[in-house]
Amino acid sequence: MKIAIVYNRPAETGSANWQSSQDVLQQVAAVERGLNELEIPAVRLPFDRDLQKFLALIRQEDVDAVFNLCENVDENPHLAGHPAAVFELLGLPFTGSGSLALMLSTDKLLAKRQLFATGLPTPEYFTFDGDTSGALPDITLPAIIKPRFEDASIGIDQESVVFKKKELQAKLPDFYKRYGPLLVEQFIAGREFNISLFGYPKARVLPVAEIDFSTFPQELHRIVGYKAKWDENAFEFHNTQRLFPQNLPLFTERNLRKVAAGAYKLFMLRDYGRIDVRMDDLGKIYVLEANANPCLNPDAGFVAAAAQCKMNYTAIVKEFVHFLAIRSQQ
Repeated sequence: MKIAIVYNRPAETGSANWQSSQDVLQQVAAVERGLNELEIPAVRLPFDRDLQKFLALIRQEDVDAVFNLCENVDENPHLAGHPAAVFELLGLPFTGSGSLALMLSTDKLLAKRQLFATGLPTPEYFTFDGDTSGALPDITLPAIIKPRFEDASIGIDQESVVFKKKELQAKLPDFYKRYGPLLVEQFIAGREFNISLFGYPKARVLPVAEIDFSTFPQELHRIVGYKAKWDENAFEFHNTQRLFPQNLPLFTERNLRKVAAGAYKLFMLRDYGRIDVRMDDLGKIYVLEANANPCLNPDAGFVAAAAQCKMNYTAIVKEFVHFLAIRSQQ
């Protein structure tokens, strides 16, 4: 089996959000090392709007399957599922979720509608599309402002959390100007957990991870914003460590795993995924989002959760190759 590692062309250094964009290159290198260790032929193929060129390369390289690392197309988050759709049209087996799952989970509004329709707990919300003529819908405050389509915490930081309706009304036009359509969500000021799942045709729930905010001063909201993920000079970057709690009450852990498995199934994720949740002071769990095809950087949350199961990076890549082998025979 010859595998094409397909990835989106990242933004240039110094451009908007370039740190999160260029992270894909580290993922490509890591997957390539894993395939090399497994002695599986691999080739890197960038994906952009020049579809004719991409199709020519696919044919030229005579690949049998695709390791899909595309997070968008030419930095357009609306197109997150389009590369997968191309692979589906070509009949090429590929890793990760299908195009429909990617589109449904990356649009925060559609994701919210699915969660509410099935009764999975999620914070209340409303959307903002730039219309300032009417009164804002009621929402329990504090609230957090999120771009509807971006991922990697783009557009989310300390100023995203608001406590007063007047402040919310004042901030929305500026956020809309910068990021387009917005999702305004009730802010759950509790513990944050990330639950990864891995496997095909059936995924298993990996050990539960928690974000440690214990060193945050009172004036900082306990969120994993863009600075926490990508700005190495920021306080948040060095003080949002991931840990795997060993003392969770059995009832709490069961609920976290049950909610994560429910969300994974709801969004039709495949091979792997990460469900981000918050738990309030009363122990109620809220789904924030389902991450289809989460980051595969060696220091990412999914890889850390797999390591808790004694899986190194090459073993993870080997599992993905196994999924592709199953799919190529279907």
